[in-house]
Amino acid sequence: MITLQRPGALSALPPLSLYVHLPWCLKKCPYCDFNSHELKSDAAERAPLEARYLDALRADLEAALPQIWGRRVFTVFIGGGTPSLFSPDSIDRLLADIRARLPLEAACEITLEANPGTFERDRFKAFREAGVTRLSIGVQSFDDAKLKALGRVHDRAQALAAVEEAQRHFETFNLDLMYALPGQSPADLDADLSQALAFEPPHLSLYHLTMEPNTAFATRPPEGLPDDDTAFDMLDHLVERTAAADLQRYEVSAYARTGHHCAHNLNYWQFGDYLGIGAGAHSKISFPDRIVRQVRWREPATYMDKAAQGLAVSNEQDVALSARGFEFMMNALRLKDGFELLRFTERTGLTLASIQQPLAEAEAKGLLERDLARAWPTAKGFDFLSDLQALFLKD
Repeated sequence: MITLQRPGALSALPPLSLYVHLPWCLKKCPYCDFNSHELKSDAAERAPLEARYLDALRADLEAALPQIWGRRVFTVFIGGGTPSLFSPDSIDRLLADIRARLPLEAACEITLEANPGTFERDRFKAFREAGVTRLSIGVQSFDDAKLKALGRVHDRAQALAAVEEAQRHFETFNLDLMYALPGQSPADLDADLSQALAFEPPHLSLYHLTMEPNTAFATRPPEGLPDDDTAFDMLDHLVERTAAADLQRYEVSAYARTGHHCAHNLNYWQFGDYLGIGAGAHSKISFPDRIVRQVRWREPATYMDKAAQGLAVSNEQDVALSARGFEFMMNALRLKDGFELLRFTERTGLTLASIQQPLAEAEAKGLLERDLARAWPTAKGFDFLSDLQALFLKD
């Protein structure tokens, strides 16, 4: 008897990551559209709040376990907000709670986002001792005037001290820098990049400052933003100098030395699975017969109340079969090496025939190249990524 596979069924489940959202910051940055909230209490008053939030995360995770039972987790990412606001003891408890409930791979990458504005000497060392294996430091700039324009709470001296401390205690770490900043000249950018490269970072994330909806900058844009042509020239310069420093651009905004790619983000871009816990966290979880997306309650107080009741998820929906191709391509085309053609079928349950037309159109326009095993964006496709991705969006 011949057994026909149901359309959209997955032949194998993808790798699974865990994302943990810690939503508080010292100050909301005017360009930030993440789910972050200003923390007005001092350090002593934070302890009860941290403990209650950790209780909520534990309850959230326990309620989610049946959806991922038996699956191993190979990356953990603690993002925010500013996770480094939480004490090392709280991060230690969080990771202990996770390990007690999830099977982590032996070489599990555990990343913590940190900001220089929350830097204290030996704090990064304590995070390492708690089990964090990778820091991602939101420097954004080493220029005090640019930091002030961005509304950052740290200055150049704090940024330098934080990176030096990360070097001391972590084998791998990431630096976030932004470009096309208010009043930034090409020379200013080069000075920022030179300072970053002087630390020989294993990984750099380089982001164009954009005016996102529902941010302070969207309603009151800063003066002196570089024009589009200048911003493109800045990006060309970044690509050239990072390559010369042995940092290879492997994703639109990510540059790394060999062996230091961010495994957690790669899983996103390769249409892997991730369980997201915490206020406003998103999840994508695959089952043999469907793919589910979830969102947690966004406001921290509401999230904590709901999580305690086992109701942390505010919204859940299946990813429609018709949407899977675009969702896969929207992520995979961000990667310089593109994707394996067989992985598309494995991760979406769709046939390659379902994207043959847009693949051919992208190739004809010089936005994409492919062989028998892979497809990847060209240099032109990288420059016009939105146009390339849009070809896979079905009406």
